[in-house]
Amino acid sequence: MGRVDGKVAFITGAARSQGRSHALRLAQEGADIIAVDLCDDVESVRDFYPGATAEDLTETVRQVEELDRRIVASQADVRDQTGLSQALADGVAQLGRVDIVCANAGIFTQGAADEIDESSWRDMMDVNLTGVWRTCKAAIPHLIEGGRGGSIIITSSGAGFKGTPNTAHYTSTKHAVVGLMRTLANELAPHFIRVNTVHPTAVDTIMIQNERTWGLFRPDLEHPTREDAADGFATLNALPIPWVEPVDISNAVLFLASDEARYITGVALPVDAGMSIK
Repeated sequence: MGRVDGKVAFITGAARSQGRSHALRLAQEGADIIAVDLCDDVESVRDFYPGATAEDLTETVRQVEELDRRIVASQADVRDQTGLSQALADGVAQLGRVDIVCANAGIFTQGAADEIDESSWRDMMDVNLTGVWRTCKAAIPHLIEGGRGGSIIITSSGAGFKGTPNTAHYTSTKHAVVGLMRTLANELAPHFIRVNTVHPTAVDTIMIQNERTWGLFRPDLEHPTREDAADGFATLNALPIPWVEPVDISNAVLFLASDEARYITGVALPVDAGMSIK
């Protein structure tokens, strides 16, 4: 028996990085997966790093199926309530239920607060905050109708605890989803639906492993590398590491999704190598 055996998890941003890791970790412990991803660039992010692709989502499907679990995957945009809700409904129709929601899809760009342009601000809010609300909005009726309780896990950030320079738009969204989580935790508690946030430090994915983000830590270099930026990233954390791995976050997601956390709700859980205490 796996820790989430027989359950179904709905995961946004599932084509790669943390989203794929969550899908695989939950599948390893018995869950079937409803996976969605935009599989395209977000315009204001394109100059920082490329979006996931349809091929990335296909690879997530392949790896989940290798674990002998079922997966229903769709291209859907968390900014589009109709498409997102339909993708979830299709998954529930095929897999029979949904028990776990991982509102994971997110983007990251940077710039001084007075230099962030309107489109960057709007995209950040639409994906990282409104997209999380849309994900929950799509899932809540299914969770309530199922009558089995459930677990919603929202991906926030270490930037959801403290102000981080050059990320006013990102940091604002990551604080805001904590308020959303706490409100939903109260609203949904009568249905035994638990709602929590996870707060990673920097995670070793393309979101931080790109030249623009490396440049935040090495502005003295014209073309900084991963190795150039590592020492700078390490200054964020109390533990002497520059970043954590996606599976470190997935293990926390698995715990919050499992019955081991059956009475844990309304919690902002750091998985941050001590970033929040530094």
